[in-house]
Amino acid sequence: MPVELRWVVLLALAMAVLSRIKPLYGNVGNPTGGTRAFTTACCAVHILCACYKHPVIPPEPVSRVAAIAPVIIAAACFAFADVATKVTLHAGADVLTMALFRGMIGVPLLLAWVFVGAAPKPLTTPQRRLALLIGLLFAGNVFFLFKAIEVMEVPLAILTYFTYPLLTGLAAAATGIERLGLAGALAALAAFAGLALMIGAHPGGVALAGIAFALLSSCTRVVILLLTRAKLQGADSRLITLWSLIAATVVFVAAAFATMNWQPPVTAAGWFALIASSIAMAIAVLMIFVSTARIGPFRTALFMNFEPLLATIASGIVLGEVITPLQALGGAVMVAALVAFQMRR
Repeated sequence: MPVELRWVVLLALAMAVLSRIKPLYGNVGNPTGGTRAFTTACCAVHILCACYKHPVIPPEPVSRVAAIAPVIIAAACFAFADVATKVTLHAGADVLTMALFRGMIGVPLLLAWVFVGAAPKPLTTPQRRLALLIGLLFAGNVFFLFKAIEVMEVPLAILTYFTYPLLTGLAAAATGIERLGLAGALAALAAFAGLALMIGAHPGGVALAGIAFALLSSCTRVVILLLTRAKLQGADSRLITLWSLIAATVVFVAAAFATMNWQPPVTAAGWFALIASSIAMAIAVLMIFVSTARIGPFRTALFMNFEPLLATIASGIVLGEVITPLQALGGAVMVAALVAFQMRR
């Protein structure tokens, strides 16, 4: 079966399952909620097993598997953090506090990783300055994505944010890094059509501010990927990540002091979600930089298409954020088109 068709079948099956999901804890009076959630989880496992038995990419040598391992880990960690972000928001936290707390957790973790690992090659002054600039962009990336998740459902926020692989390819074509071609243009049109269907089919209307926040986050991600590939090839990804996260955390600290803002979650579940997602986010960010250095920004963006699928499954089970069949179709079309757009290379 052609690669693109396998993706379409896989995503269509997954989205069809997701359109019928009931929340695990969202309806206490419904005795079938847990059963349906369990059934959904089983379906998700079967889908992932099918993908494993009939992989989208043919079996590769161990070295190739090791090369893509960081981006697979990043996708899973980001998906977990996406859902945990919504749990934390439901527990009374605000976006700025979450962003600041994640930086406070992430910086020590990355410092420890740099300390226990092999001695890194120091960054040059231009590389360090660029890493700090990437940190400013990353602060915007995180803040805008959190705001998108705050005002609309996780699946729609993440799928809108995931225009970044398409925008990365379009930016590369515009700057002469690669040629777009007819196939690329058609895939881009299909991806935007899928997103439009996903938004237009929302049963209760969509907060336009949420769409705007997700697109702003997507644009900052594009710039980060292109800068890393163009200017930081060969630089130690641990130091790039560390300096970037320090810069982003400083931005959040300054904003918190300027606004006198500190609004943490008020429940134990909220605190657990905040701490766990902070650790997952630190791991995911590190893995993104490692992957970009190993396989480049375009293949990294390709494999990150697993994130919206995993986030949509998890949000349906944990949060009860159900998507309609028509939205499921739009999401499947969008992600399949993104994969086709990237794999044309």
